[in-house]
Amino acid sequence: MKQCQTPLVTRISTSTAKIGTPPATPRAVRLLPMKAIVITRLGGPEVLEVRDVPEPVASPGQVLVRVQAAGLNFADLMTAQGGYPGTPKPPLVAGREFAGVEEATGRRVMGYTQWAAFAEKTAVLPQLLWPGPEGWSAEQAAAFPVNYFTAYFAYWEAGLLTEANHGKRVLIHAVAGGVGTASVQIGKILGAEMYGTSSLEDKLARVKELGLQHAINYKERDYEEAIKDLTKGEGVDAVFEMLGGEHTAKSIRCLRDFGKVIQYGTATGKQPQLDLRALYAKAASVQGLWLTYLSGKRDLMNQAWKQLSGWIADGKLHPVVGHVLPAEQAAQGYRLLQERKNFGKVVLKIA
Repeated sequence: MKQCQTPLVTRISTSTAKIGTPPATPRAVRLLPMKAIVITRLGGPEVLEVRDVPEPVASPGQVLVRVQAAGLNFADLMTAQGGYPGTPKPPLVAGREFAGVEEATGRRVMGYTQWAAFAEKTAVLPQLLWPGPEGWSAEQAAAFPVNYFTAYFAYWEAGLLTEANHGKRVLIHAVAGGVGTASVQIGKILGAEMYGTSSLEDKLARVKELGLQHAINYKERDYEEAIKDLTKGEGVDAVFEMLGGEHTAKSIRCLRDFGKVIQYGTATGKQPQLDLRALYAKAASVQGLWLTYLSGKRDLMNQAWKQLSGWIADGKLHPVVGHVLPAEQAAQGYRLLQERKNFGKVVLKIA
C-alpha cells in the first residue's frame, strides 16, 4: 500500500468522512494532520493509501476518539469496491469498527461507525461506544463490535436466545471467520448444536477448540449432503448465511420444518437465490440482518449490549484475533479476507 503526503484539505465531513468536502459554513479551519487509511478510488486492496488528512471535528452529538486499533470486515472490502450500500464516492477514510480512548474522558472504549474508523482520530455517536473490557487489549476490543453484535442478532432473529431452545441446531457458514468464531462462542453459551463450514482442516480444528461440534470441509464434502447425513435427514433450525448466490437456496434446503436462514451478507457478490417452493414445503423463512440498520435502533443495541457485556464479565467471550498488522499493511489485511486466508479477526494497529 502506498504512503504519500497530500495537501491538507479544509476539513473531513464527520457525517460521511469524505475527504475534500467543502464546509457548509465559513468556519472551516486548517487542522492538524493525522494518519488515515484512505480509499483513493474504487477497486481492490491496491486502492488503499496511508495519507495525512485533517483531524475530524465532532458535530453536535458526537465525541472524538483517539483510535489505537481497528477491525477489518468483509464490508470494508465491499466499501472499497463500491458495492456497499450508501458508500460515498472516494476519496474516503475507510473502516467501521475500532478501539481507543475517548478524548474528553480518557476512558478506554470500543465502537462502531459507518466510515472513518481507520484513522488516528474519529468522530462517532456516543451510543455506539462501549467500555473496553478490563484485561482486553486494544486489538481484542477492536475485534468485538461488528462480529459479536452480528452473531448475537443472528441468534436473536432465529429465536434461539432462550433456554427453551437449548440443543437447537445451527449451521454457521465461514465458521473460522470473525462472525463465525463469535457465533460459535455464543452458541456454546446457549447450548446450541453447531455445524460449521470452512475450506481448511486446520481452521476447522481450531474452531472445534472453541466449541464447534460438527466441522464440514466444503472443499471435500458438499455441506448440504453433510447436513442430511449428520442430522439423519432432519436438517437444522437455523443457518447463518453470508455467501449469497446459490448458497442461500442450498441453506434453505438444509433447514428442518419452521427453520430460518439468517442472511447477513453476500460475500460471493451474487444475489441470493430463493427457492420459494422449498420455503413453502417446510414453513421456513429467510430473514435479513444488516448491522448498519440495526445499529440505529438504540433500544435494540442496548438490549444486545446488556447480554453481551454480561457474558464478557463472566469470561465467556474472547475475540479471536488471527492477524495484527500495521496500518501501512492494510492492503495485505484486505487480501487475507479476500482470499479467505484469515482465521478469526484481522486487526490493524493505528496508533
